[in-house]
Amino acid sequence: MTETVAARRTPSHPSLKVRYRLTPWWVKVLVIFAASRVVSTIILLVFASLQAANPWTGAHPDYFSFAQIWDGTWFRFVEEYGYPAQLPVDQNGNVQQNTWAFLPLYPLITRGLMTLTGLPFDVAGVIISVLCAAGAALVFYKLLTPQLSSSSALFAVVLFCVAPLSPVYQVDYAESMQVLFLALALLYLQRRRYWLTLPFVAALSFTRPGGLAFALTLGLHVIYRWVVRRRDPFPVREIVAAVSATVISLALGYAWPAIAGLVTGRANAYVDTELSWRTPYGFFTLAPFQPWIEGATWWLGFIGVTNKVIPIALLVLAVALFALLMFSPWVKRIGVDLRLWVASWTVYLLAVFFPQSSVFRMFVPAFPILGAFAVPKSRVYRVTIVLLFIAGQVAWVYMTWWFSSSQDWTPP
Repeated sequence: MTETVAARRTPSHPSLKVRYRLTPWWVKVLVIFAASRVVSTIILLVFASLQAANPWTGAHPDYFSFAQIWDGTWFRFVEEYGYPAQLPVDQNGNVQQNTWAFLPLYPLITRGLMTLTGLPFDVAGVIISVLCAAGAALVFYKLLTPQLSSSSALFAVVLFCVAPLSPVYQVDYAESMQVLFLALALLYLQRRRYWLTLPFVAALSFTRPGGLAFALTLGLHVIYRWVVRRRDPFPVREIVAAVSATVISLALGYAWPAIAGLVTGRANAYVDTELSWRTPYGFFTLAPFQPWIEGATWWLGFIGVTNKVIPIALLVLAVALFALLMFSPWVKRIGVDLRLWVASWTVYLLAVFFPQSSVFRMFVPAFPILGAFAVPKSRVYRVTIVLLFIAGQVAWVYMTWWFSSSQDWTPP
């Protein structure tokens, strides 16, 4: 009789709350990722349906054709033709745009999938991007769980998946692969497995520029661990591993420019190729930390501001605000190593990047900072920021990806 009563009081099926708690973390992450891809796909399809004929496609292209415009076509050129042994130049000897600006690992892996499946480049490239983005979402969760609660880490994954730039995770661009390799390198840095960071830094260095920024992160990590060694021991074997990883990452950061120089016989082949994309704004040399001053001067001049002190003042103000952000309580919650990476990547961009419409995409590797925005637990806050991020996707696709006219000079 007692057993019968007890059986009646015990639910035959667990509640939804219990089922959710019992669901493995990786299933939750993949469900979030899949749902976010539905949203981003709808946004891209809507803009594809509105797309007029352009240099890459006819009017109203299908999804995969639309996903291959802009730099996606350059990656296809790498897959089809490789890299020129002689750089193209104009009548004045200035290097013209060419495939050396696009690193080889993403088109190489895409070509492997094409060989295995017979799929065309645009379809295979999207598949590779989506799979890498899903892997990056999984690793991002593991990056944050040492610092944040599982709930906050999971919400950070939500923000990663619906971020304004997240449509780039499902087009023929290398960002997804970059973020995956970067997340894995950061995971092993966080776990102090310094030698194990190197395969991923190597892969990263041949996917998108990033090896130099990661070397800076490792160097700052070594300094930090040395400073706090009394409360957090820094044994000799770890010092050797960390310093060695720093030096090797630095070398990997210069590997692709060195290869370009050797193949073409022009030492600055890679840098000159990258600078060719700046020619609409003028001809510049690469001087560390000058591009943002030059860019601010150009953009302010575009709107009629000619005072040369203002660009410098704005840059100083932006750096000061960024420093305040990095030491804010929310950002400090993501841990020292992730903060060091975000700071290093920002310094790297300040040193080499000329600000224009691609600047938003350049900050995709700073994704760990999304963990800070996942700290507040207010339901109103979380719903609001998700909706704002999705609106940001619409804005980014409209402003940069969607080719509005023959005079469109706002590449993503």
